[in-house]
Amino acid sequence: MSRRLLLDNLPDSLRPGTSTLAVHAGEAHHKPADGITDPIVCAATYTFDDTQAVLDFNREKLPREEYGRYGNPGERVVEGKLAALEGGQSAVLYASGMAAIVGLLMTKLNSGDEVVFFDECYHRSREFCLKHMSRFGVVTRQVKACDYDAMEAAVNSRTKLLISESPTNPHLSVVDLERFAAIGRRTGVETLIDATLATPYNVQPLGYGVDYVLHSATKYLGGHNDLLAGVIIGAADKLEPVRKLRGIMGGINSPHNIYLLQRGLKTFELRMERHNANGQAVAEYLDRHPRVERVYYPGLPSHRYHEVAKRQMRGFGGLITFLVKDANAEQTAAIVDAVRIPRIGPSLGGVESLIEQPLVMSYLDYSPEQRLSFGIYDNMIRLSCGIENAADLIADLDQALKV
Repeated sequence: MSRRLLLDNLPDSLRPGTSTLAVHAGEAHHKPADGITDPIVCAATYTFDDTQAVLDFNREKLPREEYGRYGNPGERVVEGKLAALEGGQSAVLYASGMAAIVGLLMTKLNSGDEVVFFDECYHRSREFCLKHMSRFGVVTRQVKACDYDAMEAAVNSRTKLLISESPTNPHLSVVDLERFAAIGRRTGVETLIDATLATPYNVQPLGYGVDYVLHSATKYLGGHNDLLAGVIIGAADKLEPVRKLRGIMGGINSPHNIYLLQRGLKTFELRMERHNANGQAVAEYLDRHPRVERVYYPGLPSHRYHEVAKRQMRGFGGLITFLVKDANAEQTAAIVDAVRIPRIGPSLGGVESLIEQPLVMSYLDYSPEQRLSFGIYDNMIRLSCGIENAADLIADLDQALKV
């Protein structure tokens, strides 16, 4: 019996820990060429011994590959690992987080359908729905983040999907997942949570009744700022049409990226423990600093959704957003430029710390009124704490805040 089956069929009382799942879930106990790691399979086409083998494959849905756009052996391993970490039945891996959400939306929505978002969300997700899904007759409604009454009031007979991030980016608002999922059940509408900032280590939305979980695996899951990937996780029957459309649209990942993601996942729990610890320590330092006006971090008692976060999250991640007191855009940029350890970059969740000014990095083309409506301020800084020593990150911020 393979290690994959041993891990996947255990009762909840014997469910392995996060690191055990991250290392072993989805993998066969004995592998091709007797290696301890899974091989990188660089095949675009998979061959059959004879015509009967093709007939058996098509009729019996045998677990093997046919053509690279429909699957890869390494992809199966990583999908099994991600599904196990999230507590889901199935996972569909994509070339990026955006490819994953686009794949789900294109599968689930038809002309005339509607989708409801909490308004604190990744600006490209918002852009795809408002600018591109609208071309196909799909209506997008946005309500204020964590306003559950407003979300339920926005649902009508045409609504097919409720979407939120938790925590949100960059404000780190935390959705009450029980309330969010309950709206979907009461109204008969499916629900999606983008849990990229939380990761399966800190929260598992499926356990609260959410239908789908999205991750940009580029971030904490890959963990090394060296790959792009995305994943949708949920019930196997609900994801089967998503998988089939991915095979048509071709938003697949490369064999080498799949290998990098599998390798990155092996240290997932160890990295998340450090990300959580660094995020908390740096957030507490910034919260005390006289030059900081406000810190957005759910691990702080001052955070608006701290009680919700404390109730449903194991830790609060490495992402921190803060406002510099009495600073304009240029003064804020000077602080970003003055740090020595974090690199200026638009991502998060890697072993290296990254820093950015959202105004400059993502919202420069928006009008001041639009930025204000999205809660993006000239004096806002977003910091993704890596796995460096927290004391070094704090000392670096301390000197930068003196400029």
